[in-house]
Amino acid sequence: MAAVSVAAAIPKAVAGVFPSPSSENSKRSHFSSLQFPSELRTFRIRNQRLNSKLRHRTLTLVASKAHELSSDLDEILDNSEKPVLLDFYATWCGPCQFMARILDTVSSSMIDKIQVVKIDTEKYSSIADKYKIEALPTFILFKDGKQLDRFEGAMAADLLIQRIEASL
Repeated sequence: MAAVSVAAAIPKAVAGVFPSPSSENSKRSHFSSLQFPSELRTFRIRNQRLNSKLRHRTLTLVASKAHELSSDLDEILDNSEKPVLLDFYATWCGPCQFMARILDTVSSSMIDKIQVVKIDTEKYSSIADKYKIEALPTFILFKDGKQLDRFEGAMAADLLIQRIEASL
């Protein structure tokens, strides 16, 4: 397993923005004193195959036309045996990328309680418009086709689980 430090990814040009003594080593040491949350300090790169359970827990909607997708989504929301958590995201959204891993954790721990559906707002803007998505990530929880809860922004896995369970 290889690890890449976030601090190594900061360009030298950014180092000049912060006030510090004139030497280059001093500028770098200024960055080394920054404290990132533990989830952001290290990225792990893994070469592992996804198991088949993961594919069943998180659905990413794909269709040839937005109209077909909208009707498929309505069918999923109306006919799902479990409550459905819609995750509206975009590939360029930093908090959305942060939440992807957390959502996998939540999905696996609540596999018997909810079904997660991820919707890329860039590809399916008509669905984002239908649900009046104004911030990313946005989560909407449905049960029997009715909206139970709606919340926006990144949060820790335990808080997300508490929010979902409180709504059910």
